[in-house]
Amino acid sequence: MSAREIEQQKEEQTDIEKAKQLIKAGKRSVISYLFPFGEFFSDAPQALFTGKSHEDDLEVAEGCFRYFDNMFKEIEECRAFELLRNGHDRGNYLITTHARIIAMTCTHAALTRKNLVKLAFKYDNLIMEESAQILEVETFIPMLLQNAERGVSRLKRVMFIGDHHQLPPVVKNRAFQKYGHLDQSLYARFVRLKTPTIDLNFQGRARPEIADLYRWRYKDLGDMPTVKTTDRYKKANAGLSYDYQFINVEDFDGKGESQPTPHFFQNLAEAEYAVALFMYMRLLGYPAAKITIITTYNGQKALLRDVVRQRCAWNPLFGEPSKITTVDKFQGQQNDYVIVSLVKTGAVGHLRDVRRLVVAMSRSRLGMYVFGRFKVFENCFELQPVFSQFAQRPRQLSLEMEEIGASPSEPRMSGEYGNPTEVKNLEHMWEILQDAMKKQFQASAAALQ
Repeated sequence: MSAREIEQQKEEQTDIEKAKQLIKAGKRSVISYLFPFGEFFSDAPQALFTGKSHEDDLEVAEGCFRYFDNMFKEIEECRAFELLRNGHDRGNYLITTHARIIAMTCTHAALTRKNLVKLAFKYDNLIMEESAQILEVETFIPMLLQNAERGVSRLKRVMFIGDHHQLPPVVKNRAFQKYGHLDQSLYARFVRLKTPTIDLNFQGRARPEIADLYRWRYKDLGDMPTVKTTDRYKKANAGLSYDYQFINVEDFDGKGESQPTPHFFQNLAEAEYAVALFMYMRLLGYPAAKITIITTYNGQKALLRDVVRQRCAWNPLFGEPSKITTVDKFQGQQNDYVIVSLVKTGAVGHLRDVRRLVVAMSRSRLGMYVFGRFKVFENCFELQPVFSQFAQRPRQLSLEMEEIGASPSEPRMSGEYGNPTEVKNLEHMWEILQDAMKKQFQASAAALQ
């Protein structure tokens, strides 16, 4: 044995003797003496063991061991990521061991069911959003993503969230849709069978005036305080006299609706008028992301995109609206300002389905401007609750020209009118738009000088 080892052994023996003396004197407990991790906790803000009592020191020691236990559990959880080398396996591990909430579509659930069952994936609760738009047979798929335990499903509760007053699931085969009733969702079936439901009776999306366009379809639908007290709901839409309006559009160059190909309905006058209103709103400073243009036909959607591409997309002054899409595709979404093109000038078309009308009228928060041929829709019995309200306002687009480029100290409040200018037709709208663009360019040039 070397001299150094002998010296170290003597020091340890001395420390042991000192510890024994402290224990005898009651200044140190046996626990503090036997605790093996004193050096590990040496950087603690205060001494671990006070020596006041055996019970206090025992509690501190147990707390230290719990700390180690949690630490090793975390290390054990990380161990899997060393063994699992690819992202797919790591994702499966997280889903089956750590995930509290997992979101997926019914289609994805059908595609991955075999894999989830193989992983022994387990869940107790299922929430289905927009369940009134899901096919009845598809609704059962998310309920069957795990094996039954002793012949009994582990699933405890299923919650359906949806609106049967809006559009049903899409079934393109008319025979299945009409005669097989495949367009009925399980949600709608439960409602039809008088299953008790919890109905939301307040809306917090739109101005109360806009909500009146679809309020009649719901039972006791009120307004949340925010849509009455928040500034952006109280103030009027700058440059526009009304927060919602139906704009009657007559033939353009003697032409109303057209069909370049069968069932591909278009209306050039409405497309040009809707885009002109979008450009006018952009000149007033409305953000493009807050404006959406929707229509009832795919043909009109394609035409609107062509007009926007030619007139607006290339110009940074205008840009493109947030979305140009159909009413059906826009269900479940909303925007501050929505421009609607109804297209048809000969017959009502599939807007006769009240559910589609409810979807179209309930997409905007602050402004709703509908372009169409009023006489085609006003006598349709199914649409009366909405078009009777449109009939109470002028059917020519009403603008507040004095608000272009102005920054009034006291902005106009909703329901107040300044000096309205009624747009006679599409040609008049283009004249107004050109004058506004000219003033905008002159103001920009003056600012640069």
